Amino acid sequence: MDMQNFNPPIVQGMVAPGFEGVRQQFEINFRQGRELGAACTVYRRGERVVDLWGGYRDSRMRDPWLEDTLVLVFSTTKGLAAMTLALAHSRGWLDYDERVATYWPEFAQRGKEKVTVRQLLSHQAGLCVVAEPLDIATLSDQERLSEILARQKPRWEPGVRQGYHAISLGLYEGELIRRVDPRHRSLGRFFQDEIAGPLGIEFYIGLPASIPDERIAAIEMPGLFELLFKRRNYAFAAAFLNPRSLSRRAFYNPPPGTGIDFRDHENRGIEMPAAGGYGQVRAIARAYSAFAEGGAELGLEQATFEALTAPPIPPEQGWRDLVLRSEVSFSLGFHRPHGKHQFGSTPRAFGTPGLGGSIGFADPDACLGFAYAPNKMGFNQGNDSRLKDLEQALYRCLERLGA
Repeated sequence: MDMQNFNPPIVQGMVAPGFEGVRQQFEINFRQGRELGAACTVYRRGERVVDLWGGYRDSRMRDPWLEDTLVLVFSTTKGLAAMTLALAHSRGWLDYDERVATYWPEFAQRGKEKVTVRQLLSHQAGLCVVAEPLDIATLSDQERLSEILARQKPRWEPGVRQGYHAISLGLYEGELIRRVDPRHRSLGRFFQDEIAGPLGIEFYIGLPASIPDERIAAIEMPGLFELLFKRRNYAFAAAFLNPRSLSRRAFYNPPPGTGIDFRDHENRGIEMPAAGGYGQVRAIARAYSAFAEGGAELGLEQATFEALTAPPIPPEQGWRDLVLRSEVSFSLGFHRPHGKHQFGSTPRAFGTPGLGGSIGFADPDACLGFAYAPNKMGFNQGNDSRLKDLEQALYRCLERLGA
């Protein structure tokens, strides 16, 4: 794409009085050629104060990003999936500190007998790699997938180390929801019934076939080497290039060559709660807004909200992640502010970033739900410069408003 000839459609949407700085920064990102298409939404105290979209949803620069455009947000999906587990906790269906095998007896094999739900959701269970190759048929057969997941052997003693469960986390979460839900719904179905429906938002974990391609933003991916080395985590890049490393294997199942690409129409309907969510960006912000406010409108109990905002519990050997090769903090399915990976106004914030620059998070102390997603992939998950500039503009606006 020739950025010198890039002339994006005018940014559209609204900002409430006092939040004009966010719109200004959103427009700057486009003028500087850093965006193809993108959207950003903020809710404060349950009210929408920023709702912006602009640019193009295709690399040919023919089709504008519209108000109802949907976009693949990769690992930002993890936060929406974690919300379903939080609701299950509030309803008394599961305890974060109970053993996974209490709800899923077949899980209790090959060293997983004592793994707790908390350890699993915090990437401490050693299950970042699924050894058996996954394909469309397996991912579409929950019973078969359940057997494969139950047979998996941990890569380290659970609770001792941490390694990002890039794809596998959502598969385990999906089986847990199916086990504890009295109606045995899939995680995607549960999300639609219990979160998307009540909030009136459009976000899917498993995109319905009825959604036309014309509503979907096309993702512009960089090359693999560009993606690896421009993120400036050279330890991760080196590990990822080793086919036998945890870093490579955690991300590469389903493996290349199977025909599974969740950007493709044929695969969008498969439920991948860790990486395959499609939706409107404002839907992500609205869901996080509900959680930032305590989740009462969804039936979230105070004890669950307190668990989500409590300080995360590190593994015995600290936050150094064996897959990401950096220090990252997780708790109950969410990222938490830590080290170089900061978001929100206080350590009580929780959310998840996605490949390429997207993010959704709740900031309970500022009463905010925030979401941003582009279709031109960046290189720094959670620390994308476009995202950080928008966040900083938002918090400057809040500071001027005396919030």
